[in-house]
Amino acid sequence: MVNVAIQIDHLSKTYRIGKHLAHATIREAITGAMSGPFRLVKHLQKKDWGGKPNKILALDDVSFEVEYGEIVGIIGPNGAGKSTILKILSRITEPTRGRATIYGRVGSLLEVGVGFHPELTGRENIYLNGAILGMKRSEIKRKFDEIVDFSEIEKFLDTPVKKYSSGMYVRLAFSVAAHLDPEILIIDEVLAVGDIFFQKKCFRKMQDVGKGGRTVLFVSHNMSAISRLCNRAILLDEGKIKDDGLPQNIISEYLNSNTKITGERLWTNVHSQPGGDVVRLNAIRIRDEEGHVTNMIDIHEPVQIEMEYEVIENGYQLLPNFQFYNEEGIHIFSANDIDLEWRERKRPKGQYVSTVIIPGNLLSDGTLFVGAGLETVNPSIFQFYEHYTVAFKVTDTLEEKSARGDYSGKMGGVIRPILQWKTIYRSNTVKKISGVEQ
Repeated sequence: MVNVAIQIDHLSKTYRIGKHLAHATIREAITGAMSGPFRLVKHLQKKDWGGKPNKILALDDVSFEVEYGEIVGIIGPNGAGKSTILKILSRITEPTRGRATIYGRVGSLLEVGVGFHPELTGRENIYLNGAILGMKRSEIKRKFDEIVDFSEIEKFLDTPVKKYSSGMYVRLAFSVAAHLDPEILIIDEVLAVGDIFFQKKCFRKMQDVGKGGRTVLFVSHNMSAISRLCNRAILLDEGKIKDDGLPQNIISEYLNSNTKITGERLWTNVHSQPGGDVVRLNAIRIRDEEGHVTNMIDIHEPVQIEMEYEVIENGYQLLPNFQFYNEEGIHIFSANDIDLEWRERKRPKGQYVSTVIIPGNLLSDGTLFVGAGLETVNPSIFQFYEHYTVAFKVTDTLEEKSARGDYSGKMGGVIRPILQWKTIYRSNTVKKISGVEQ
C-alpha cells in the first residue's frame, strides 16, 4: 500500500436525470481537503437506482489502484464514465457507492472555468490556487515566474480572468496545476482547447511530472497522446472497466471494439445529432470506387469518405474535415475541404454531402479509423467533431502493380505509395584495344 497514490474501491455513481445536483466547486472541495491522504466515503444508499429510466448509472462497481510515478490514461467512448471518475477524485461530485482514496496533494484541470475566481486577476488566482493547495506564500512566490513563463500570458496577468479567452484560461490553469508541486496531477480533455504548440508543452510537462516520481491521471480521446505519454491505460465502457494494461494493447482493443469496422454511421434523431444551431451531422460513409458503401477497400483502388450534413442557419463559411488514424491510434493525416466551389463562400440553408477521395496505392494495409469534424471559418469555431465514426480495412495482394514488388512479407509504415524507381545498368564487359585492356 505504501506505493499507492490512488485507490478506487467498488466505486459507483448514479445521476438522476432532470434533478438539479448542487455540488461544491472544485475550489470549495479542495479547501475542505487540503491535507492528504483524504477519503471520499459517501452515500452508501439502500435504494437500488439501476434499471429506472430517469436515472443513469455513470460508474458501476469500478476498482483499480494507481502507484506513485505512474502516468495512466483513461479512454473509452463518450458516456463511459471517464470524467465522472476524475470529478469524484477532485471532489467535485460524490460517489453513490464505494470509496476513492487519494494519498497526496492533487492538482486538477477538468473544465475551462473551474478553479479560478472570475473577478480576480491571473496573478491573484495563482496565489489563491496555491493557498487552496496548502502552500505558503513564499513557496508560491518561488514558483510564480515559472508559472507565468510557461503560460505565456504575462501581458494579461493583471487582467480579471473573466475576460480571458478559453485558450488563455487553459494556459494559466494548466500551468498553475502542474507547477504548484502537486503529487498527483489530474487532467481531462480540456487541453484540446489550447493550440497545438501549447498542447505539446503540456505533454512534455506531464512527462516531467511522471519522471519526477509524481502521478498523472489523464483522460483523452487523443490516442496518439495516450500512447506517447502513458505507461498504462484503462478502458472504460458503460461505467465498467473493460481492460487495463499496456497503452498500445488497450488502444487497439478500444478502436477495434468501439467502431466495429463499419462503413456507415447515421444520426437520425435530431436531439442526438452532432452540431447545433448552425449545422447538424446526418451521416458518414465509406464508399468504394463504384459508389457502394463498404468497410473493405483494395489497396490499389481509390476510397471515398463522405459527410452528409444539414446547414440550419445561413451566412457561414464552413470547413468539413476528416482525420485518419491507424490501429495504434497514430494520427496519419488530416483532410480539409478544399473544394474551390465553396471556399470563401457563405453557405445557404440546405442538405450537403462533402466527399474526399483518397487515391489507390497510397494507404498501407490494415484498419483505418475516421474522425469527422466541421467548423465555421472567420471566426474558427468547431461545430462538431466525432471521434472514430467509421472504419475500413485496406487489403493488399501480390499483384504486378503493387508497391510490394516481389516482397511477400509484412511491410511496415502507415502509408504505402507506389513510387517511381529508376535503375541504370552498366555492363561489366571489358573492351580490349590493340592488346591493352581499357
